[in-house]
Amino acid sequence: MLTRPTDPIIAVATAPGRGAIGVVRLSAEAPFLAAFAKALLGLDLTPRQATLATLKDAAGQAIDQVLALYFPGPHSFTGEDVLELQGHGGPVVMQLVLARCMALAHQSDLGEPGTLPRLRMAEPGEFSQRAFLNNKLDLAQAEAIADLIDASTEAAARSAGRSLAGDFSREVGRLREALIHLRMLVEATLDFPEEDIDFLQQANAQGKLNALVAQLDTLLSLTRQGVLLKDGIRVVIAGQPNAGKSSLLNALAGAELAIVTPIAGTTRDKVTQTIQIEGVPLHVVDTAGLRDSEDVVEQMGIERAWGEIDQADVVLFLHDLTRWTDADYQRDEARIAANLKQSRGGESPWLDVWNKSDQASADVLQTIACGPVLSAKTGEGLTDLRRQLLQLAGWTGAGEGLFMARQRHVQALLKVQEHLRQAHAQLASSVPALDLLAEELRLGQNALNEITGAFNADDLLGVIFSKFCIGK
Repeated sequence: MLTRPTDPIIAVATAPGRGAIGVVRLSAEAPFLAAFAKALLGLDLTPRQATLATLKDAAGQAIDQVLALYFPGPHSFTGEDVLELQGHGGPVVMQLVLARCMALAHQSDLGEPGTLPRLRMAEPGEFSQRAFLNNKLDLAQAEAIADLIDASTEAAARSAGRSLAGDFSREVGRLREALIHLRMLVEATLDFPEEDIDFLQQANAQGKLNALVAQLDTLLSLTRQGVLLKDGIRVVIAGQPNAGKSSLLNALAGAELAIVTPIAGTTRDKVTQTIQIEGVPLHVVDTAGLRDSEDVVEQMGIERAWGEIDQADVVLFLHDLTRWTDADYQRDEARIAANLKQSRGGESPWLDVWNKSDQASADVLQTIACGPVLSAKTGEGLTDLRRQLLQLAGWTGAGEGLFMARQRHVQALLKVQEHLRQAHAQLASSVPALDLLAEELRLGQNALNEITGAFNADDLLGVIFSKFCIGK
């Protein structure tokens, strides 16, 4: 049976498992929940005021003591009537509370106008979805709820909080308003040529478009930073056996995560650890040493290593300075470099990292042309490596005012950028095709609307009516 968006819904709103407190949340269209809460608890609830009550089963036996909170719509999270029951956070208790609510809702002999005959379990994210559908949140804010829950660093959590508060949406809204205003000028020129007013020249349409492009570039840069805070970057450490890959992982993580021995081929499988640098999550992967091997298990590890390299945002090609003058070592290094170039294609191929600087001779150190030189054992050079990792990822350290964003937001802004580029080409033409210019601006606005979910065909019409006094 298909679910209906107007069905009353119920779910446990706290994380699975045991805890001091568990919350069961219900949401329904008015005015059902007030009457339902009275049938459930035997009390009239005061809106937005916690009420202690005993929740009983059908036989009158106590299930739990709960704090009941009733939020009449539209002043609630979902915009509907919301009832929250805060009880003791055991999974059995929560299931008993759920079962009691479901059983009471489906009793046909209650005779109460507040019964909930269609009460069902909420789908994943359905409370947030209703908040979006009821204009309590836009799409970007709704996504920020999940991002705030999933944040892996303090900086990510703070940025997600700013997105939830609407910082990102307001930036998108300002860009959208400027775009609508430019559309208004172009379409007014198209629709009312008899007025003999060249809106585009008098209103400096070219200057407005240039300002719009600059505003978009700034927003796109900030959005890319927000994506970094959300997703982080995947860093794969690659190189020959005994180059110090596991030691480097341990040094970056500040913990003994991978086994380090002088025996070649110790690492047989990938070891992954998430660290943070300036609040940016880095998912660092230590891989098996790249070499020809007859060991079946080691071969599987090497195959997995190349698979990780293919998926990496950044590859650290780790070189052993103590073997740099060895001809066989140099030959194997060249072979790995060729395979890396083929594997990475047009992507940023890799970052050469030179390890064991504490054991290398001065003559060898003088031959290093580029790339960080470090000692994973002593920690020398790690600060420079961290800085270069952030630079490769595109992190600019925007810092305190940053908001959380997703890759789909970047893609939407890139589409806006392309439509504005086409619009600029039309406007710069000696004989602008104003209908094509208007269409590019419309498509740009549609792409921008994808971020917040604001799809309103009447926006432009409303601006024209209010600004140009149509029908005077």
